[in-house]
Amino acid sequence: MEAARQYNVHEAKTHFSRILEQVATGEEVVICRAGEPVAKVVPLRPKVERTGRGSLRGQIHIPDDFDELPDDIADAFGMR
Repeated sequence: MEAARQYNVHEAKTHFSRILEQVATGEEVVICRAGEPVAKVVPLRPKVERTGRGSLRGQIHIPDDFDELPDDIADAFGMR
């Protein structure tokens, strides 16, 4: 894995648009002050497109005893 590009604060302010373009393509950028890293700019995860409700209908089975807690776990939580 390639090391993240580093910019000092002045460079980051001067080239902010360029840094955002790099991040948008998946790169990580580190901002340094006096040679010490102080921040990392990373791409956000893309928005997940959800399918409509009920799209898994018939593919998932929930057993009738789903809500019943096993005795040993109930005892451990003082629920019996």
